[in-house]
Amino acid sequence: MMKASIEKLLNDQIKFEAQASMQYLAMASWADAAGYSGIANFFYSQSEEERLHMTKLVKFVNERSGKVLVPALDAPILEFDSLKALFEKFLNSEIFVTEQINKVIFECLEKKDYNVHNFMQWYVTEQLEEEATARTLLDKLNILGDDRSGYYLFDKDIEGFIGDSK
Repeated sequence: MMKASIEKLLNDQIKFEAQASMQYLAMASWADAAGYSGIANFFYSQSEEERLHMTKLVKFVNERSGKVLVPALDAPILEFDSLKALFEKFLNSEIFVTEQINKVIFECLEKKDYNVHNFMQWYVTEQLEEEATARTLLDKLNILGDDRSGYYLFDKDIEGFIGDSK
């Protein structure tokens, strides 16, 4: 039987993954409407990846005889002032998810639930990759600064990051 405190944290994590999926979908839509097809495709892919992360958690909780609480979600941010703001949101979102995963890991160690701890190691590795990708892309935008002509190349180059962190 799953410990109640861990079940709650896993349900919270389901919400965080679902929220990230919706936020990245909104970011993809914003980029698409702004003419950044590469960035849009990147965030459409990120959105789907987060949805898969959520589904993996749902299945795990169900397999462990826990009770999944399908969450209501907060409305995502729909508008961004710049590409830099878009990618800052991406990095901050990934940092937040990492912090939440660390809370699950801490609770697993406290309660000696090594099965959930072992399952969550996949997420730990995934988050290292996600944060590295977000930092790299934000670094590239920072190098560009206000050189809007560089955004075209950035938009094309980002296609190489799609699928990297799966």
